[in-house]
Amino acid sequence: MGMAASESQQYHVLAVDDSIIDRKLIERLLKTSSYQVTTVDSGSKALEFLGLHENDESNPNTLCVSSKINHEVEVNLVITDYCMPGMTGYDLLKKIKESSSLRNIPVVIMSSENVPSRITRCLEEGAEEFFLKPVRKSDLNRLEPHIKRTKLKDQNLETQEKVENSEILHQQQQQQSETNIEQQQQQSETNIEQQQQLLQQGNNNKRKSVEQGISPESDRTRPRYNNGIATLV
Repeated sequence: MGMAASESQQYHVLAVDDSIIDRKLIERLLKTSSYQVTTVDSGSKALEFLGLHENDESNPNTLCVSSKINHEVEVNLVITDYCMPGMTGYDLLKKIKESSSLRNIPVVIMSSENVPSRITRCLEEGAEEFFLKPVRKSDLNRLEPHIKRTKLKDQNLETQEKVENSEILHQQQQQQSETNIEQQQQQSETNIEQQQQLLQQGNNNKRKSVEQGISPESDRTRPRYNNGIATLV
């Protein structure tokens, strides 16, 4: 039983096959199942579409993210032929799984040859399924659970990231609040010290004035009385 169009039309599949006949066949089957489909004829073009390119020609295993990533088109699954010239489907699978930005994309391998060791190697490397050609519509019904599981994982990671960011923001706000309180306390203590210094200075000035008022110098200017006669000394 095929999936409802409303469920699958939101999913985008990148199909990779060097055979134009097989490529047209898988494209038609995917569109019949209401998937959005992009087809390319090589692993290198698939990497380019996904936004990866070889950084060093002398070291083809070195990949980096391109500035021309297809941000407007999200790829939900890659289905690729195993036997292709240049980069095989297995090589493409490895490069996708080695990329931190792409490793969560489900990858399905197709092959016209039923080689158990090849199937095992692909599954161990991270392939979700291994289809024998010709691919049938019933095979494609097995794609949706992998896509949904990946999207759910991405949503959980996104939620977790939002929670972590919220916690970090809360901690920063709390630290800022504590810093503000500490600064206010320091400023308050400084103000109190300044007020105490001013008060002490005023008391010192007052005491000095009192002392000067009763000093011997001022005492000599006062009249003294000897036998009723006032004498200035």
